[in-house]
Parts: sequence; structure tokens; C-alpha cells
Amino acid sequence: MAAIRGNQLTTTSARLASFGLEDAPLMPATAAPLTDSPVARQPAPETLHVLTSLEEVRTATETVVASGQRLISIMTPDLEPDIYDQGPILDIIKRFVLGHSFAKVRVLIRDQARLIGGANHFIAMAHRLTSYLEIRVRAQQYQALAAAYCIADDRAIVYRLRADRAEGIAGFNNPPIARQFLQEFDAIWQASGTEEREVRIARR
Repeated sequence: MAAIRGNQLTTTSARLASFGLEDAPLMPATAAPLTDSPVARQPAPETLHVLTSLEEVRTATETVVASGQRLISIMTPDLEPDIYDQGPILDIIKRFVLGHSFAKVRVLIRDQARLIGGANHFIAMAHRLTSYLEIRVRAQQYQALAAAYCIADDRAIVYRLRADRAEGIAGFNNPPIARQFLQEFDAIWQASGTEEREVRIARR
């Protein structure tokens, strides 16, 4: 993963634009302020990392999920088996939901066929952990969305403009960008609530 640094702002702007983030704030590393204020002691938003391979996306996704304390939000077309149906990420998600009070994993998918039968280990885990892991099919007006991302709480994110490509970005402590897409996720989640009954029937 290549970090985006302050002396690469021109290149960074072009990269963010390619991910649909041209209006997102750039976060070069900065020195910590010399004050004892609790706000000032909070870590500065981390630089973004450019991802160029599936392996980097997997590793970044594992890091993001492992950092979660209460909420994991996943936008994916079909529970991408090369990312979410792998032993390491499944173990991390299981530890997350069983190790944190009131932990929740929300997943928005496009293809409901993934919820019916098959040997997907993520779905099998969802069957066992229904109180912690909820899957919804995206509402019709959001079916065409091509992006995929995973957000931990409102702070860490892995984002790809196209789910069928490995290129993306990761921010392990970047609330501005994480919140930008969490807001989008929340809106789609609420709009997709009418699909919830169909999903639960498919999961039985």
C-alpha cells in the first residue's frame, strides 16, 4: 500500500478524483499540537493508502474490520468471496461480534441469489449470528451502484470505486472520508428496509 503524503497533493487529487473523491479532504501527516486539551490529544486523521491488488484489498479490509469497536458496515455486490469468504476475515468478524458489547455488522448487497443456498461461509456465519449480523438487499434505486467499501465505526474505511476491480484506497484513521460514505450507507440501509423480510426468508 502506498501512503499519500503532503508533497504529492497534485497526484493525490487526481487519484481521489478517479475514485470519485475529488471533493474529499486531503489528510497529509501533521505535527501534534502542543496542548493538553483532550481534543488536541486525539490522533490526527491518517493519510490515505492507495491499493493496487486484491491481496492489498484483503489485508486492508482485515485491518479495518479488526479496528472496529461497535459497527461494521459493508457495501458489496455479492459478498465477494475473494474478500469476505476467507478464513482470516471470517475469524476477525466473529471475534468482533462476540467480543464487543452491542456489536453489529450490516451488509448491503445487490445480488440476493447469494443468500439462497450455496456454500458461502459468510452466509453460514450470518445464519448462526443473526443477532449481530444483518444482510439487506439494496433498494431498487441503488442497484446500479458499482462501488464497494467496508467501514469500521465512523473512522476507518476501504473503498473501491468499482467492485470488480482491486484498485482502491484505505484510511485506517480517517473520519472525514469514513463518515462521508457511512452517511451514504445509512441512507441506502434505511431505504432498503422494505427488503428485510425477503432477506430473512431467504436466510432460513
